[in-house]
Amino acid sequence: MQRLHARYPFLAAARESVATEAVDLATVVEQDRAVVDRARQRVITALEEGTVGEPARDPRVELLSYPVARVLVSLVGERVLVRKYARGEAATAYDRFTADMADTTELKSVASTGLELTELLTEFDLQDDVRETTGDGYRIDVGTYLPLAEDMWEDEWRLVNRPLDSGEVPVDEDELLALLREAIRSRIEDGLPFDVPDAIASALEDDAAEIRAALAELDLTQDIDTVVPDLFPPCMKALLDQVQKGEHLPHHSRFAITAFLTSIGMSTDEIVDLYRVNSSFGEEMTRYQTDHIRGDSSPTEYSAPACSTMQSYGDCVNKDDLCERIPHPMAYYENRIDEADDEELEDWREREDEQSASGD
Repeated sequence: MQRLHARYPFLAAARESVATEAVDLATVVEQDRAVVDRARQRVITALEEGTVGEPARDPRVELLSYPVARVLVSLVGERVLVRKYARGEAATAYDRFTADMADTTELKSVASTGLELTELLTEFDLQDDVRETTGDGYRIDVGTYLPLAEDMWEDEWRLVNRPLDSGEVPVDEDELLALLREAIRSRIEDGLPFDVPDAIASALEDDAAEIRAALAELDLTQDIDTVVPDLFPPCMKALLDQVQKGEHLPHHSRFAITAFLTSIGMSTDEIVDLYRVNSSFGEEMTRYQTDHIRGDSSPTEYSAPACSTMQSYGDCVNKDDLCERIPHPMAYYENRIDEADDEELEDWREREDEQSASGD
């Protein structure tokens, strides 16, 4: 089994490699604990951190952990888990292939461990739909662009903001690589969940239960419908403060606070009203973005980024002791709400309504 396939298990050649080796998945899950442990780690790390974690040293373990991870996701069967797992796998693949393409050292063995852009385009049958232009740019057929960009919520991905010419959309190299990440995500998500044979399901019962427990800790949107900014995690307090001051937020920061607010029960109208103080406020665009994050105008309901993602974007600020023990802003907020007295749990929206009614 090649290291390339272990590094990029979504490749068609990787699936063929597993098939050629005539691997019996039932035997693997019953007898190879290293593969199952790595598979469970892939799924839980995707839930908690948005990647699938560090690879196993043994290429065989790493490669086989991928189909077993898909089995575990299917056993749990929750749509939110499917989305988060696929995004975690795609994010890890993106980090790896962008590193491959940036590494120009002569000593690396691209043929054995890395991917080039042309290979990725061919993998997804995009070689005829994407063409390089003069300079550092590309043009992609609009019919190909639209499904790849469908899940990209930022303004610049909307077709109305792109100079469409002769049925083609211009993109730079970074944007093309981001679209390829979406192609990977779509492939990984396709077909999940699926029916799992009883023998395999029985062998993986404890591992699936551990994943359900991890999901229960993070999937808090059904339980929280209380807006108490004083109990927000420090990162979300800081972002909300910037919003209320009318400051411009980068796209990743705007996404984070908007996703957090939708997750704790705020409506689109309430969130749109928050952004009105910004001098560049556009109601139609703000409403579109909020509905997209909420899942009302997109196939995906987004959750707030994990703490690791907030850190990578520089949005993790003013950390306190609880932050050191909590992997996700929603888990932080749930913890603070659970520990709060009734007097501390006055919903911000109720206070705003009372002030409006009194004329303040």
